[in-house]
Amino acid sequence: MTTDTKPASKRPRPSPLREELLNLPNMLTMARVAIIPVVFVLMDLSDPLAHGAWDARWAAFWTALLFFGASVTDFLDGWLARKLGLESMFGRFMDPLADKLLVMVTLLQLVRLDRAPAWLVALLLSREIGITGLRAIAMEEGMHLPSDRFGKWKTALQMTGLGGLLVHFPVDTNFGIFRAVIDYHRVGLALLVVSMVFSLLSAGGYMMKFVAGAFGVQRARRKEDVA
Repeated sequence: MTTDTKPASKRPRPSPLREELLNLPNMLTMARVAIIPVVFVLMDLSDPLAHGAWDARWAAFWTALLFFGASVTDFLDGWLARKLGLESMFGRFMDPLADKLLVMVTLLQLVRLDRAPAWLVALLLSREIGITGLRAIAMEEGMHLPSDRFGKWKTALQMTGLGGLLVHFPVDTNFGIFRAVIDYHRVGLALLVVSMVFSLLSAGGYMMKFVAGAFGVQRARRKEDVA
């Protein structure tokens, strides 16, 4: 029988990256990435032209439910990271990337299924890629570009609109005080168009903050050179 006599200080410590990967908020983020192919396949199964109408409805229901669960984890992982003091570089990078990957795959599938116009998806994706690049440059320069109220409205409307487009089919919905047949496709498309307006407004806000921050950094560097 052998015992580990190596002093605690000499034992290999887990790497910071491993610790970050295994904390709860980042595990939720990675789970959101893991369900992207599942959403992709379920969206394919929700096509009534390729599958029976009844099967397609059930696939659409489960797709929307899974997408809603992913949206909840988007809020939950950030809240837990702040609450538990587990904010990390991996989380700051991966959390928005996971959201964008999920949204991009969903939007592209919606175009393929002819549920969203290509021009609208092109605008939304161009904005997302452009702002992601802008924030990466800002981070490299030591600037912080926080989201504004337009960005938050954009996210809320976009996620709700995508949920409606994923349900797609008209559904007899019970709202408690009344029932109505809701055409979730039309509702989702309308919300997605409105989200595009807020998306462009928030993009303008990011650009203004970036330009202001860039001039601020330039002035600070000139002062350092003079000193």
